[in-house]
Amino acid sequence: MRVVKAEFAGACYGVQRALDMAVKASESGQGASTLGPLIHNPQVVAELAERGIRAVEGPENVERGSVIIRSHGVTPAVRRAVEARGLPLIDATCPHVARAQKAAAELARRCGRVVVVGEAGHPEVEGLVAHAREAGGHVVVVAEPDDLPASLEAPVGIVVQTTQTREALDAVVAALAERGIEADVKNTICFATRQRQESAAALADEVDAIVVIGGRNSSNTTRLADICALSCARTHHVEAPDELDPAWFAGCESVGVTAGASTPEDQIAAIVERLEAL
Repeated sequence: MRVVKAEFAGACYGVQRALDMAVKASESGQGASTLGPLIHNPQVVAELAERGIRAVEGPENVERGSVIIRSHGVTPAVRRAVEARGLPLIDATCPHVARAQKAAAELARRCGRVVVVGEAGHPEVEGLVAHAREAGGHVVVVAEPDDLPASLEAPVGIVVQTTQTREALDAVVAALAERGIEADVKNTICFATRQRQESAAALADEVDAIVVIGGRNSSNTTRLADICALSCARTHHVEAPDELDPAWFAGCESVGVTAGASTPEDQIAAIVERLEAL
């Protein structure tokens, strides 16, 4: 069975940057905590815990050491709470997320109404909403056009969760256009996310089965699995090699491998090794 890896797969710049910053903090010997999991990858979070980097719910749960803002970013209120406690702050917010936060605030000041295209409740989306509201905006979160409130009127600004698809953004923009609303759009989808989605879709068209690697709590990994499933019925989302079932690949001549932006290279290599041994 031939194992083929997607051209673009695995940890993106923002994730690797956050991991490097956390590891460096662990080497200081002063202790550190992340506000929520640093990235949406259970194995990585467990490895960081072994290094003394624990995930906590909020600044009030930190008694000593540095506070690391995770790659998804935080709300302005949370940042202020950290600063009020006088704790050393390490900002590992992905630069693309930080750009989206700035865009959300700018749209709020310019348009007054802001639509966030993304997954409600996701920490990155909560941060985008909070930045827009702090700038005086009225904010709604939508995953698809049907979520748009009927009462929405121009002017409207649109900002996007960095791991969303361009198709999701375009659908919302088109739905508003049908109402006669020409939105002020800030396309804040991360280029690395788009690369991974496009290469995963291309690979899914070419193989008999495909394995998508990454945390089940990772929205960008889950979205990759959904994209692959559109072209390849034998799509399997796993977090670790021991989840692979040989029966999944019965009769397969080729199997593809891709991974979410929060999946380190060593986790991909472990899956490839197991597949090649089948």
